[in-house]
Amino acid sequence: MTAAVDVEPSDENPPATRARRAEPLRVDAAPLESAALPRTAGGFSCVYADPPWRFTNRTGKVAPEHRRLDRYDTMSAADIASLPVSDVVSANAHLYLWVPNALLPEGLAVMQGWGFRYVSNLVWAKRRKDGGPDGRGVGFYFRNVTELILFGVRGSMRTLDPGRRQVNMIETRKREHSRKPEEAYDLIEACSPGPYLEMFARYARPGWSSWGAESAEEVAPRGRQYPAYR
Repeated sequence: MTAAVDVEPSDENPPATRARRAEPLRVDAAPLESAALPRTAGGFSCVYADPPWRFTNRTGKVAPEHRRLDRYDTMSAADIASLPVSDVVSANAHLYLWVPNALLPEGLAVMQGWGFRYVSNLVWAKRRKDGGPDGRGVGFYFRNVTELILFGVRGSMRTLDPGRRQVNMIETRKREHSRKPEEAYDLIEACSPGPYLEMFARYARPGWSSWGAESAEEVAPRGRQYPAYR
């Protein structure tokens, strides 16, 4: 993948435009060394991650790392699982891990590799303007209109009080490729205590530590962008 960058929490909003695009890593190129995960005193109590999962089908029609699409670089499940997340989190912590429907076993393995146990999930139901399911999703067996956040716990820590009233579903419209709903941040901040770490971040979020190849303020994420969503 491209070299990752860690960004310290900031109270300032990200700039409206970014001058430099994230450098691509072609499918025939060797992986680059990534930046170390950020650390905080006592460890992070909450991790939010949207890994660049690599699918078996790596053609130019679907693979995000292929030169035809050039959306973002991908990693194998084994490489994702080997990241030393357990070294930077507290003894009691929460994990919110985005996993494609087709890679659920790999997602559970990554969660275990990072030192968390699976306890529940959140479902993102993608909606059209009229509120119906957005049938533009892809899939070899069914047309996917949902994505999953696997929720894991390290040690012993319940969700905060609002979490015990929170339904496990987010219903919003889709955005550009792979971008997840902003509502997830509000849900996490209401249900889990900080300090917060976002892994594979594309935009810095105030009050969070961010880590990822596209998380620096001066870097514009690759792939098609929609300014109205910024």
